[in-house]
Amino acid sequence: MPNTTMPDIFTTKNIIIYFIIINIIGFSIMYIDKQKAKKGKWRIPEKTLFIITALGGGIGTIAGMYTFRHKTQKIAFVIGFPLITILEIISIIYFKVF
Repeated sequence: MPNTTMPDIFTTKNIIIYFIIINIIGFSIMYIDKQKAKKGKWRIPEKTLFIITALGGGIGTIAGMYTFRHKTQKIAFVIGFPLITILEIISIIYFKVF
C-alpha cells in the first residue's frame, strides 16, 4: 500500500496566518457595517459579527468597533466581543494549541 499520508495543515505558521486573516476580516466587516449604517443601507446581521468574533476574529472586531465607533453603545457588543476573545485566549492557553 502506498504511503498516502495527509500533510499537516495545522502548523503554527498556518494557524497564525488564519488568525491574521480572520482578524482583518473582523476589522473590515465592522468598517463595512458602519458605512452601511451611515448610508441607511442593508446591514450586516449582528449574528454575523458575533460569528466572526467567535471564529477567532475578536481582536479585529474589537479594534474595528472602537476605531469606527460602531456598536459601542450596545452592551452586548461591548461585553460580548471581549468576553468571547478572552475565553478563546484562555482556551488556547489551557489546551496548549500552539
